[in-house]
Amino acid sequence: MHTPKNAKAVLSSGAKELALDLNEHQLDQLVLLQQELLKWNHTFNLTAITDPLESLKLHFLDSLAIAPLWRFEKTLDVGTGAGFPGLPLAIALPQYRFHLLDSNGKKTRFIRQQAHQLGLSNITVHHSRVELLKKPLFDCVVSRAFASVNDMLELSAHLLKPGGRWMAMKGAMAAEEIEQLPATTRLLQCHLLSVPGLNAERCLLELGRRND
Repeated sequence: MHTPKNAKAVLSSGAKELALDLNEHQLDQLVLLQQELLKWNHTFNLTAITDPLESLKLHFLDSLAIAPLWRFEKTLDVGTGAGFPGLPLAIALPQYRFHLLDSNGKKTRFIRQQAHQLGLSNITVHHSRVELLKKPLFDCVVSRAFASVNDMLELSAHLLKPGGRWMAMKGAMAAEEIEQLPATTRLLQCHLLSVPGLNAERCLLELGRRND
């Protein structure tokens, strides 16, 4: 399927709703990224979302919804899949560095190609399982797709700097997962998110080590 003709308008409107100041070049980068995602998806099945408008909302604006909260110099996007939220964040926040990790080679090849094509010098790609990645250390570990918060914490703890933050994107308040947090971890804040065009609950759990 092709990118909708109004993709740029949808992204521009969504960015304004999120109070993100994206310039024309950044919007063009996002549109091109979506075009490539839809094209590659025909062959490599990178994502289950094939409808162009749903892709804009569920991948792009969903990822950008956390950008206003970002303050981390170096972020690891663990289990990034086809590059979300890492690729949209790298486009919207060129002042920060993003490391995108996934164990699926098709997806990491797609990310490398897009980073090169879009001229994103603030992206590093890791084709690896998170527990096998030994360095570097990160100011933040973010995930949109991990099965559970506890899995994310356990598998990535060796990669988080002292005083660093885990940022877990969840579909709702995730009360049960919060109750099951290990004693070594504390919930610092639950940021409620509003994704433009999406009538669904979203939240971002900000977590830290209890002794930091």
